[in-house]
Amino acid sequence: MADLLKDIYNKKFISKLSSEIKKVYPDFNEKIFVKNIFNKEWEKKELKQRIRHIAENMQQGLPDNYKKALDILKPVSLNFTDLEHLIFPDFVEFCGLNDYENSISAMAYFTQGSSSEFPVRPFIIKHENKMMAQMKRWSRSDNEHLRRLASEGCRPRLPWAIALPEFKKDPSKILPILEQLKSDESEYVRRSVANNLNDISKDHPDIVIKIAKKWIGLNPDTDKLVKHACRTLLKAGNTQALKLFGYQPPSNIKIHKFNITKNIKMGNEIQFNFLLNTKAKKLGKIRLEYIIYFVRQNNKMGKKIFKISEGDYSESKREIAKKHSFKKISTRRYYAGKHGFSIVVNGHELLKTYFEVI
Repeated sequence: MADLLKDIYNKKFISKLSSEIKKVYPDFNEKIFVKNIFNKEWEKKELKQRIRHIAENMQQGLPDNYKKALDILKPVSLNFTDLEHLIFPDFVEFCGLNDYENSISAMAYFTQGSSSEFPVRPFIIKHENKMMAQMKRWSRSDNEHLRRLASEGCRPRLPWAIALPEFKKDPSKILPILEQLKSDESEYVRRSVANNLNDISKDHPDIVIKIAKKWIGLNPDTDKLVKHACRTLLKAGNTQALKLFGYQPPSNIKIHKFNITKNIKMGNEIQFNFLLNTKAKKLGKIRLEYIIYFVRQNNKMGKKIFKISEGDYSESKREIAKKHSFKKISTRRYYAGKHGFSIVVNGHELLKTYFEVI
């Protein structure tokens, strides 16, 4: 079984962290810190809970003065990267909401080691106008990490983070930042812009369609950004999004010789195949997907769409074969029962059937 993400915060990590803090701040009590971290609740804590638990205990062992504590943690943070480093921006979120100036400086510093996209959000909620002005300044920074923070931090629906309900209602304050960054030289930044637009599309599809029509064709990098930004709209079969990328209604497309595994045991996989053809000279531009209507615990159905392929096909017929595993995974729970299944061509369900999981 794969290691859980939360297990990067283990005894080895905590020992290294306490040792590095001690080097900068000799009064730090390593023994008490380690003891308090590994309390009886530790094993039950998930990733974000462990991050916050570590931040809380760092705060208890550092000076009460917030700025002095930050001055200690900044050099310490240089010894950590990626997920391990997230404890430092979380310290800002936990301790610094009432010290705007020092927290802004700290978030800008720490985002370069991992990301300050999570702690920036409570500041947006508390100081919306002031904070969004800061995000605009970051969007013009020479540092790609700060430019990316400007976009990623104000996503309305950032995963693992608190939502920004006001921006879900009205994303207008976000849009100037995305406009500034749409042609950024860094793919790291452009991908964040796409993710932000994808978030917006879930509440305001018309806004994203309008932006996509305006941006598409500017250059290949922006075209890629727009395509990624519209992924939820494309999956949902949004007619305007599909037409924007050349996917026409499949009036001339037919499905023949369809076969699917009708019964499988839990943990096995279904296999399906079919022939996609047309009476025209060629199939043309096709976005091909399949939907599984999963049985849920309450006997209701949960819809999930999966991509098969997309392309501009010069032939008039094409054989398709695919399989889908029902092997147990941590991100989805399967239930026995009758599952729905359909084939989707350019946003239209052309075939519907079912299979049984036992």
